[in-house]
Amino acid sequence: MSLSSHLQELRKKHQTLSDAVEAAHRSPGVDDLKIANLKKQKLRLKEEITRLTPQTVH
Repeated sequence: MSLSSHLQELRKKHQTLSDAVEAAHRSPGVDDLKIANLKKQKLRLKEEITRLTPQTVH
């Protein structure tokens, strides 16, 4: 798998988690711990994306 396709897959997973967090916030019966875990997963993906994304030097 190329870096580009790997990043694309990570971004897709990040968006899916983002959607899940939003849906959980709208659902009154969702446990706060579940939301916190979703947010942690989302943050880990964001950090991985940032780490793998080539940085431009100015």
